[in-house]
Amino acid sequence: MNTATKLLEAMRRNPLNWRIEQLQAVACRHGVSIRCEGGSHHVFSNPVVPDIVSVPAHRPIKPVYVRQFVALVDKVKESQA
Repeated sequence: MNTATKLLEAMRRNPLNWRIEQLQAVACRHGVSIRCEGGSHHVFSNPVVPDIVSVPAHRPIKPVYVRQFVALVDKVKESQA
């Protein structure tokens, strides 16, 4: 099990106190695109899944955004299987 997969499982168990760098690591590993054009939000998406998750880059990230991000990654993983 690699680091990104461990991070994803940890996010699933406890959505508190995560940083944007950790979400970016998980996104890169699982084929999720990241868009951050100088604003205060990072936008995660995938062309196969119609969902888009916009996460404020403030620390710590609120649990609601972590849950949305985990759901997006799960949908991407399901579409690739």
